[in-house]
Order: sequence, then C-alpha cells, then structure tokens
Amino acid sequence: MSRRSKRLTDEDRILWSRVARSAVPLKGRFYPEEPEPVVVKGFSESAQEALVNSLDTAVVQPSPKKKGQTVRKLDLPTKNKLAKGRLEITGRIDLHGLTQDEAYMLLLSFLQRAYASDQRYVLVITGKGSAGEGVLRRVVPKWFSTPPFRSLVGSFEDAARHHGGHGALYVRVRKREPR
Repeated sequence: MSRRSKRLTDEDRILWSRVARSAVPLKGRFYPEEPEPVVVKGFSESAQEALVNSLDTAVVQPSPKKKGQTVRKLDLPTKNKLAKGRLEITGRIDLHGLTQDEAYMLLLSFLQRAYASDQRYVLVITGKGSAGEGVLRRVVPKWFSTPPFRSLVGSFEDAARHHGGHGALYVRVRKREPR
C-alpha cells in the first residue's frame, strides 16, 4: 500500500493541526506565517468548534520529571503476561510509512492521550525496515529517554512475535498522580 492511499480521518486532521501548531520548530526553521484553517466536511461550524475544543482538553500534560524518574526495560513477568494476553493492551499505534518528524509528533500525542485516559499498556508498531535496520525502530527507544516522553513512559520492551516482534514495542504508560 502506498503512502498516498492512507488518508487521515477528519478528527485526526484536526488533532494533527492542533499538535503541529503547538510544536517548537527545529533550529533554523520557522513557524508558518498563517496556520491553515481546519475545515471538516459534513460538520457545522459549531460542531467543528466543539470537536476542536474537546481535542484541546483531551491532552493532559503530565507532571514534570521527578528526580530519579527514568525509562527502564519492561520486567520479564509483565512482558510474558502481555505476550500471552493476560494483560490487556489498551491502545495501538502504527508508525509505518511516516517520516521521523511525523512519527515523533503522532507518537507524542498518542502517548499523551493514553496518559490522560489512564491506559496502562500500549503497543507501538515501528516496523523493522527493509533490512531489519528501520529508522523508527532505532530512534523510538531513544525518544523515550527524552524529556517529553520520559514523563509519559515508564518502561518498554520488544513485543512478542505475534504482536510484531522486533518491529513493535510494548510500552507501560506512567500512572497519573491524584490531584
């Protein structure tokens, strides 16, 4: 399947627009002059505005990194329970065919939503690449140790073969602190 045949849903397009506008550009790059307005076919203006507002409130920011908060490997008993289906995988994201920039923003927003909805275990599918040396397969574990992800991800490990093997990761999402 080619990259062009994959289409975003209207909700995904709105969410991506919000995430992209909140991103800090890389050094030497600038924000676009005027962000393109998001127009969703089949929605009235009030329904579209309500959808956009609900997506804004759905992203909950985790508490800042605490001292000693690191991302570790998933423990073996938990990995085995996930592989055998004794622990439920509550969310999945497939990053096949995306560039690093696209995958980074999509993965970050996915994990923020998982954190906000108290999902505990999710599956991140990176793919293996053509020769087993996929770019996303290499960089996603490195991203987990960076500040935006470190406060969301507790631990991770390669998935079992039937869940994607080395081309996928089991991720334990941190619990939200009671307020």
